[in-house]
Amino acid sequence: MKILVIEDEPSVSSFIKKGLEEQGNEVVQAFDGASGVKLACQYEFDIIILDIVMPIMNGIEACYELKNTHDIDAPIIMLSALGTTDDIVSGLETGADDYLTKPFKFKELLARISALTRRGNLNNGNRSQKLSAQDLTMDLDLKEVFRNNKEIKLTSREFRLLEYLLLNKNRVVSRIDILENVWEIDFDLGTNVIDVYINYLRKKIENRQSSKIIKTVIGMGYIIKD
Repeated sequence: MKILVIEDEPSVSSFIKKGLEEQGNEVVQAFDGASGVKLACQYEFDIIILDIVMPIMNGIEACYELKNTHDIDAPIIMLSALGTTDDIVSGLETGADDYLTKPFKFKELLARISALTRRGNLNNGNRSQKLSAQDLTMDLDLKEVFRNNKEIKLTSREFRLLEYLLLNKNRVVSRIDILENVWEIDFDLGTNVIDVYINYLRKKIENRQSSKIIKTVIGMGYIIKD
């Protein structure tokens, strides 16, 4: 794989580069956000590893530029010593696919990269490209969501969360189920990030004029019913 590492700390960047190259990957480095965005627009990468605290343009700004201005498809893993719920949500809301808190074990980074790659391969497999519940429809090819024929704009993380709920329509999914399948994390983050994203979705797809689609099953999780 070709991987872009955007990290301003030379020691951390070198550590990541060395480890990834030992796994047979090609690694390109950038040491500030602006340079990283420029490289990502010039060349095609399979994965982008992006630190949050950087000079010139921080990681939140760089991620927003990559995903929303330049429509970069490569999955982004954000790195930061900041680990509160607000920090995690801020990173994911800009379009990041995963979030890793410093310090981290290199094996954990490899596991996250593997999970993102595996998910990408599964998404390219054969399956129905349209999902629905009540008057809500989702087009997996066009990445579009409509309710009552009105388009609803979702972030990439909100889209994946709604997709997972729709794929499991009429079945209760737990917070751990969501973490494992939407965030590709097999342990509890210890935060309310799932609840935060469920609320984001509800605000966008539910209103006073429409029926509630996402139901909370107290003590168990969430469910979408027809």
